[in-house]
Amino acid sequence: MRILLTNDDGIEAAGLKTLAAILAETHQVFVVAPDRERSAIGHAITVHKPIYPRTIDWGASGITAWKVNGTPADCVKLAVRALLPDSPDLVLAGINHGSNLGRDIFYSGTVSAAIEAMFTGVPALALSAKTFDRATLEWISAFVGQWISSSWWQRPAAGEFFNVNFPNLDQGLPARLVWVPLGRREYQETFWQHENPRGQRYYWLAGEPRDPLDDSPSDVNAVHQGLIAATPIDLDVTARQRIAQLEAVDVTRLSISHPRQRAR
Repeated sequence: MRILLTNDDGIEAAGLKTLAAILAETHQVFVVAPDRERSAIGHAITVHKPIYPRTIDWGASGITAWKVNGTPADCVKLAVRALLPDSPDLVLAGINHGSNLGRDIFYSGTVSAAIEAMFTGVPALALSAKTFDRATLEWISAFVGQWISSSWWQRPAAGEFFNVNFPNLDQGLPARLVWVPLGRREYQETFWQHENPRGQRYYWLAGEPRDPLDDSPSDVNAVHQGLIAATPIDLDVTARQRIAQLEAVDVTRLSISHPRQRAR
């Protein structure tokens, strides 16, 4: 396959490099990734300044790589629309240094890269690891390589992507990949207040995840059980059951006027 890799940890991240090196043994690999860490940037895109892709030499045979002064979503847009000679067969975002469970997906640049790929019509996976030592990253990369080449591989359908989280491999290798819904990941958040040398007050956000385990099955539960958690996600966030319960508003009954418009 022709595979595009990206991430939010930056072009030099170990997870990205390990995944690229292993996949390049059997696939055509392109890398387009941010030139620095862009964790928790969400789905931001760059519209008020130029985006500069720069080719770099990773020293890996057969891999064409660009670093970009933009976001993960920028990287996917640019790669698919401008940089790659043909559209990729698959986009892999990661391997992210840290889990992306539950509501994490709304903050994660890695997940947003997979969403952007979905927007462009390319199947995509967001890959995240609870621990990311070298041995763990190598095992995950080998697993992904075999998974996407196996007879039991099922690519994401149009309008969806897969969010995949790997457990702590130090506690043993996972026995199964399971398909589960998103769970609840909550944070005990704290804003640390400080002053800079000029006496100006600033805040630094810190937080520790708190994973309620009473929702089962879920991605949070599966990872805590030492399993690989995979969640198919689409972006239809409409509360459809509420539409029938909500009443339309007759705007003509309101005492609001506009000099150039009439009610339609």
